[in-house]
Amino acid sequence: MGDVGKIDQDAVLRARATLLASGRPSLARQVDAYRVLAQVSPVSYLPRLAGALVSYGYGHEFRDRPEARLALKAEAVAVARRIDPGDPRRTEVLVDTLHAWEFELFRAGRRAEALAVCEEMAEAGREGFARGQVAGPVYGHGRLAVVLAEEGRHGEAADLFGQFAARARAESPAGAFWDGLAQAAELEAAGRREEALDTFAGLVATCRTELEADRSSLAVPVWLLVHQSRMLDAAGRPAEAGAARAEALGLLTELDATGERKSWSNILAWWVTLFALSGRAAEPAAVPGAPAPAFGRYVTGWSPDLRQAYADGLAPLEEEVAALRQAAGADPDGPHLAELVEQQRRSTVRAAVLRENRTHIILNPLRPLFTEGVALARRLAARTGPRRGRAVLARALTDRAMFLLAARQYGEAYDDFREAVALLDRAGPSPRP
Repeated sequence: MGDVGKIDQDAVLRARATLLASGRPSLARQVDAYRVLAQVSPVSYLPRLAGALVSYGYGHEFRDRPEARLALKAEAVAVARRIDPGDPRRTEVLVDTLHAWEFELFRAGRRAEALAVCEEMAEAGREGFARGQVAGPVYGHGRLAVVLAEEGRHGEAADLFGQFAARARAESPAGAFWDGLAQAAELEAAGRREEALDTFAGLVATCRTELEADRSSLAVPVWLLVHQSRMLDAAGRPAEAGAARAEALGLLTELDATGERKSWSNILAWWVTLFALSGRAAEPAAVPGAPAPAFGRYVTGWSPDLRQAYADGLAPLEEEVAALRQAAGADPDGPHLAELVEQQRRSTVRAAVLRENRTHIILNPLRPLFTEGVALARRLAARTGPRRGRAVLARALTDRAMFLLAARQYGEAYDDFREAVALLDRAGPSPRP
């Protein structure tokens, strides 16, 4: 119990009346009531006050008041910290309030403070597990893993994602997909290429099992196999890369002939996350003090400041592409075309990420970008040596094929990918079945 003698008893009665009145009181009134009652009965009301403060901070009245949002989330954390360490609710409430607070800190561009809050979340999870309040030792570590990736601490991030994936895999092999994908991406970024390949091969194998059990669309393993082939090519394992492409082409052959085996809800997150990851090398590398998105994680999992910076960077990139396009047109034999191909792809990746995050209608807005990418690649291929020309054109055709697959244009996707495979295998396209 709190020190009741120092509390205005009329205020306590009003607070209780507010909560007991018919009809749910507003969040503002709930917060006021809980602030009073938490002094009288902290065991009962501190967790409720913390939750109400977080919810109140998401209200419309604070949409354009970032400092007020920060203050409410900071108060929620201070309240959660006061919960008795033995209270079984403490870890969950504290981690939830810390998560809300770090989100606002990232939005405000206060990354150093936000990272410290993520570290506190992880420590709270470890302590909570030791007390038996949460089920696993990595509870509360999720945001820390993402932020470590964003800060260029890829090895640490990979190890954390690996722990998440192992825990999820113990419950359901398919449930480990997103953490496994992030683990593979971070292993690759950390230079641990063989581990990354092994991890990604496990994702592909699980997806095959899911497909055989009719728990996966045909499109998802195609996207995975195509990305795996890129990883294998980069690792100097062309025979295995070719086998992955052949398997993907076989699945696209079925899609071209009969479509999906059954209807699926939105699965675009798989495509756009892998497409963004394929473009990571063209973006500035993440290092401490100069963070970058956690490629390999779906865009909504990125910290809000980096998500906003990524979106804000699209318009200047489009202007750069327009200038390069004009320069390449004025001087067809000049050096601008190669740079245009690369920058146009960067622009296309960003546009795809942002379009998919806002609406699932992707075909008409994005098709011109992929079509231009193929046209530019054909121009460049005609000017460069056969080997580089094939690689550039095959990449553009593969990009467009995977986009068309996401847009459910199976016949066009098949045609593009068939041509890409033929280029990479140094053979002419086989007849359409």
